[in-house]
Amino acid sequence: MANTYTQIHIQAVFAVQSRDCIMLRSWKDELYKYITGIVQNNKHKLLAINGMPDHVHILFGFRPSQSLSDLMQDIKGSSSKWINEKRFIKGKFSWQEGYGAFSYSKSELPKVIQYIRNQEEHHKKRTFIEEYEDLLKEFEIEYDKRFVFKAIDYIVPDGTW
Repeated sequence: MANTYTQIHIQAVFAVQSRDCIMLRSWKDELYKYITGIVQNNKHKLLAINGMPDHVHILFGFRPSQSLSDLMQDIKGSSSKWINEKRFIKGKFSWQEGYGAFSYSKSELPKVIQYIRNQEEHHKKRTFIEEYEDLLKEFEIEYDKRFVFKAIDYIVPDGTW
């Protein structure tokens, strides 16, 4: 769109179906590259991506030529299909319905990028549910605890995370 100037930065957080800890270190970098490609192919700019065996954080510069819900549907749908085609897990992989999306000013980006990069260290002290609820509270988003993810441990059965 001519004469349209924006600066929109979004952190999206989404989880594996049933919060299962099934994303393994052996293929997480490939997954993150694949998700980066989806974001870039939709003409947005990926700034940071990381997560844990049960969830992912992505921070991106967002262009308003696409709705956020359409982008998230593309990211989650395409990456689920890709994971299943690669047969990284036994059974069918899927992301949990929904996501959290939080906006940031340019001055906040270094802090958010560092936060996303340090997910493994961060989750030694706090669970995903604590992290997610803190984000909802920080951004003053009303939510129903019945529909927020259930707390689980980060221990993968074969210990590969």
